[in-house]
Amino acid sequence: MKKLIAFLMIAGLFTFGVSNLAVAQDEQVQTEQTEQTVAPEQTPAPVETVEEVTPAVTNEAAPVTFRESIKKQFIDGGPGFMGIVLVILLIGMAISIERIIYLTLATANSKKLLAGIEAKMKNGDVEGAKQLCKDTRGPVASIFTQGLIRYQDGQSLEEVEKALVSYGSVAGGKLESGLSWIGLCISLAPMFGFMGTVIGMIQAFDDIAAAGDMSPTVVASGMKVALLTTVFGLIAAIILQIFFNFIASKIESIVNDMEDSSISFMDILAKYNNK
Repeated sequence: MKKLIAFLMIAGLFTFGVSNLAVAQDEQVQTEQTEQTVAPEQTPAPVETVEEVTPAVTNEAAPVTFRESIKKQFIDGGPGFMGIVLVILLIGMAISIERIIYLTLATANSKKLLAGIEAKMKNGDVEGAKQLCKDTRGPVASIFTQGLIRYQDGQSLEEVEKALVSYGSVAGGKLESGLSWIGLCISLAPMFGFMGTVIGMIQAFDDIAAAGDMSPTVVASGMKVALLTTVFGLIAAIILQIFFNFIASKIESIVNDMEDSSISFMDILAKYNNK
């Protein structure tokens, strides 16, 4: 009987201890799970990463100047055709500047010159009128000089008029000299640009074939290099076309002045021919 009571007491103690141990283990597991769930909320990892990235974002890149951008694009286009387009542009601009200077010096005050000639012819001073024309620059004064020479030699007004027309054609041709070269530069600049584009496209397809894959990087780089020559060729042609139109309008203005002044000059000669 005592052994039975002792066995039951031992079994009860053992059962109670096992249940307490299981409960303790369950509480420990729940505590660890709670710490694991709470731990990410307490760690300031996202805040630290934001703080580390923020200074990098605030740094701004230095602005690229227009000159540096043009230089980079010129180098990317290749020295071959880009250099040719640049040489054509420089040649065309040199000719244009020379023509502008020449035409500016050829422009004179025709009304003032005609008034001086009329004053000389009124007094019968043909030699003085001729000297006045020689001292005046420009094609208009040169035409008047040729007319006064023939008038002084005793030629008729019809012959003087023919001389004015003939010498006016020669003077007009001198004014238009150089325009053909500017027009040639205007045509060559985009042509070489297109040629560079075609060759660049061929090289781009060769790069695609060598890579064995039509990668966007290969295609984009090849297309950029190919199209840069066309862009610079068109820019050169536009610049030279502006110079060409300005020079052409200047020549047209001088030629119109020559024609109007020649008519007034012939009127002066006819007015004082019988005196």
